[in-house]
Amino acid sequence: MANQTSARIVAENLRRLRLERKWSQEICAEKCGLHRTYIGAVERGERNITLATLDTIAHALKVSAIDLLAKQ
Repeated sequence: MANQTSARIVAENLRRLRLERKWSQEICAEKCGLHRTYIGAVERGERNITLATLDTIAHALKVSAIDLLAKQ
């Protein structure tokens, strides 16, 4: 896990947290007010998200933004 980018860490944490809640990408996207394909792209590390979007996703998951940025 050394030298992981922030985007990759967020991607892994988002996917893990989403699956813990048994949410599909579509349900997660609805709860975030985002498009399903956007959530998929974030989970694949293809999108560099803004801090505002990070906060939006964290709020929907009921975690802090730090939880999405922390290495597991």
